[in-house]
Amino acid sequence: MGNPLQISIFLVFCIFIQSSACGQGVGTGHRLDAHMWPKMIFLSTSVVQRSQKEPFGRSLGATEASKPLKKPETRFLLFQDENDHLGCRLRPQHPETLQECGFNSSQPLIMIIHGWSVDGLLENWIWKIVGALKSRQSQPVNVGLVDWISLAYQHYTIAVQNTRIVGQDVAALLLWLEESVKFSRSKVHLIGYSLGAHVSGFAGSSMGGKNKIGRITGLDPAGPMFEGTSPNKRLSPDDANFVDAIHTFTREHMGLSVGIKQPIAHYDFYPNGGSFQPGCHFLELYKHIAEHGLNAITQTIKCAHERSVHLFIDSLQHSDLQSIGFQCSDMGSFSQGLCLSCKKGRCNTLGYDIRRDRSGKSKRLFLITRAQSPFKVYHYQFKIQFINQIEKPVEPTFTMSLLGTKEEIKRIPITLGEGITSNKTYSFLITLDKDIGELIVLKFKWENSAMWSNVWNTVQTIMLWGIEPHHSGLILKTIWVKAGETQQRMTFCPENLDDVQLHPTQEKVFVNCDVKSKRLTESKEQMSQETHAKK
Repeated sequence: MGNPLQISIFLVFCIFIQSSACGQGVGTGHRLDAHMWPKMIFLSTSVVQRSQKEPFGRSLGATEASKPLKKPETRFLLFQDENDHLGCRLRPQHPETLQECGFNSSQPLIMIIHGWSVDGLLENWIWKIVGALKSRQSQPVNVGLVDWISLAYQHYTIAVQNTRIVGQDVAALLLWLEESVKFSRSKVHLIGYSLGAHVSGFAGSSMGGKNKIGRITGLDPAGPMFEGTSPNKRLSPDDANFVDAIHTFTREHMGLSVGIKQPIAHYDFYPNGGSFQPGCHFLELYKHIAEHGLNAITQTIKCAHERSVHLFIDSLQHSDLQSIGFQCSDMGSFSQGLCLSCKKGRCNTLGYDIRRDRSGKSKRLFLITRAQSPFKVYHYQFKIQFINQIEKPVEPTFTMSLLGTKEEIKRIPITLGEGITSNKTYSFLITLDKDIGELIVLKFKWENSAMWSNVWNTVQTIMLWGIEPHHSGLILKTIWVKAGETQQRMTFCPENLDDVQLHPTQEKVFVNCDVKSKRLTESKEQMSQETHAKK
């Protein structure tokens, strides 16, 4: 978990990740513009200095003490439609606010819970997720926000302590709804981001009784001070009837990660391995400048952590392009295409429309995504058996072109990760941004390079001096393919069985073996009929 000093130094990094570059102010909040960066740097330094003296407290200097302090509280807001950015305040023990805010007890209740704040602002993603939820007319729901900004706008260690208090406040609201309007806790879905994920867990565990709330979704649940702790000190599968989590920023810095690494749900999704996300590298800064202006730096730094939110929003906005995760032990095995199975609940849909299966053990699911919405890709496992007729292992570069019933994708680079030895089968994963339909033709090419041209010319020259004819090169007889999204298995054979050797710069065409066999059978039958007719 790390000592307080280590955590405080780490929070210098977190401040920039978590800070909202643009958002809606609460109380006296202001936008985080360029002139505020010196204040941010000062705050970062003061966190470290104070943590050495009072890691779990907050001292008030003369200037700070002279300011009027607003009483920290948890507020509950309910939204009328997708364009409502203000919300109507629900007050527990004040039943008139239920009618004023349009609460419908026949519909499910979804409560959004934000994370830590260093600027007192609610982030823009909140309104995006509210809009996405309220715009689904086929599934009308009550959508609310747990606004604990006054308790989250603290030193990180204090905000962590406040998560349990806020969780208890949420539980009190739900118990009041249960008592006053007979609203079943099973119809509640809490969606918590970062620290908000653990607030959700504490809310669930504070409910009491035999029945649990319906669902909790953790969006990159916070790691510092939660990683490695017991289930009752963080979000866990015990906190609701169904718990799912999306981990998007588990890369370690100083032994800590912004998002929690360990599985903490019934289904834990690790997009792109969970450590980092495509499109979030600092090389993407120029692209973010065009979109966010002076706020591009914070947008770039917090990109991977917040990607969990946008993956969830994407699942709401693109119901026809749902991303699927596949159970696997680690990203290395997944990258080899070894985990694209949906048997016995081994795959599931990421996001809002997840299949709510419960099992005793957390399932870790992996998937690849695009760098922007829609994030869905199509996963394929390819297995190729090579026969190397050159004595030494070879490490050539290959590309593959895929022709489907809908689209064609050309020259996909293939990386095997090791040299090709004699008579060995290699497995690898390929992902496509487009749905190409049913795969019908593969084109496999050995790409040319100056080094391989020289090697090949030398080999060919040696072979010319041999007494007996030699066969040299790589032989590809069969390519096996499995489509993750459809679970379809296919086998591809060389179009020309008389020439199965592959040399540098050559391209071989492979067709579906079943289709080819069917065509050969039909051709033989036709020839037989023609011969019979002549007689």
